[in-house]
Amino acid sequence: MRLPQSIIQPLFVPGINLLTIGVAIALLCVVPVSAEAATAQLVCTATNLRFGATVVGQTETLLLPVTNTGQTSVTVSGITVSNSEFTATNLSLPLVLLAGQSVDVSVSFTPTALGSTGGTVRFYSNASNATLTLEVAGTGVTSYSVTASPSAVSFGQVAIGASSALPVVLHNLDSWKVSISSVRTSGSEFSVSAATFPLTLGVGQSVTLNVIFSPKSAGMTGGSLFVSGPKALTIPLTGTGTATASSQLTIAPAPLNFGDVTEGTTETLPITMSAAGASVTVSSASSSSSQFVLEGASFPLTIPAGQSVSFNVAFTPKSSGTASGSLSFTSNASTSGTLESLTGIGTANGTATQYSVNLSWNASSEVTGYNVYRSTAANGSYSKINSSVNPNTAYTDSTVVSGQTYYYAATSVNSSGQESARSTPPVEAAIP
Repeated sequence: MRLPQSIIQPLFVPGINLLTIGVAIALLCVVPVSAEAATAQLVCTATNLRFGATVVGQTETLLLPVTNTGQTSVTVSGITVSNSEFTATNLSLPLVLLAGQSVDVSVSFTPTALGSTGGTVRFYSNASNATLTLEVAGTGVTSYSVTASPSAVSFGQVAIGASSALPVVLHNLDSWKVSISSVRTSGSEFSVSAATFPLTLGVGQSVTLNVIFSPKSAGMTGGSLFVSGPKALTIPLTGTGTATASSQLTIAPAPLNFGDVTEGTTETLPITMSAAGASVTVSSASSSSSQFVLEGASFPLTIPAGQSVSFNVAFTPKSSGTASGSLSFTSNASTSGTLESLTGIGTANGTATQYSVNLSWNASSEVTGYNVYRSTAANGSYSKINSSVNPNTAYTDSTVVSGQTYYYAATSVNSSGQESARSTPPVEAAIP
């Protein structure tokens, strides 16, 4: 049985550079409260949008999610800003928000003069509160008294119900002491710890805060860390809540067939356990029959998502005839209680037929040897069956069992240890 030469080639894997760019923005806004707006559909979650100190001529941007909390759709028809130092991202109007839907609006502050300034951003719609008003404020400065590192915090993705903490360092740049009266966060999913206020920073001194993101729902959310001092500072915060991935545990091959095995002797075959969706912790395993034993496994065992582990299952028939059983695996996967079916035939001494599969292939140039892989399904999980790199162009598999179909593929290995892709299509061998 020969494997095609053209598909056994050295594999060279180029490096891949990944660049992750964090984007950080924050949110604050206000909905006017009145008897007429008691059933408001268009809302924001805070009282106002405060930019703190911003150097004249520079721009700071915060994120403003606007949500339709009603039971019907809302059409936003217009947006106005009362102060030219503040701008709001132009949405494609009219904009229809379905019930429960949100849209992110970026609001920016670019001071043109020193001192405090404020204004309003108004959203006009057909909601029960026809006008949603956002109060905005900021201060133009020549320089910062206290700087934050990083100047904006992005938590990335965090699972719902979990928490992520990142440090923010406040540093006094002035040539005199600076008092910080308090810090506070906006956004219910953000909090801060690790310092007691009020506090004073000497010349060149720093203090480290821990900012915590604890998402309660899926999707991106924004907030801010506001530092009260001589020149108030706002640090944008963002994070994305993600639903916990559903983990799955799969076992291959399934079922596991040992074929004919002589009474009193032991035959071993490999099984592969794989985790998909999320990591899986297998806490225990049990066998329904003493003739089948799982070997080499120690529990609890954690399998990272997308990875696999292999173990051997031993079959020792105690009498002639067909034997069947199963292995049961208990885990935290959505498929907890995964079963692996097992079958084998016990035969009297001297009556078992021994089978083997002889494989051969054409040589590849510039290689030191070959590996042989086997599976019980053409598109299934393949396991290497040679214990070390085979320098020859032939291999005999004497571990096959009666009644089972196997699929084989080979790879070539060069002097650097790089391994080619498996040969395709796989070669099939049906054992009588």
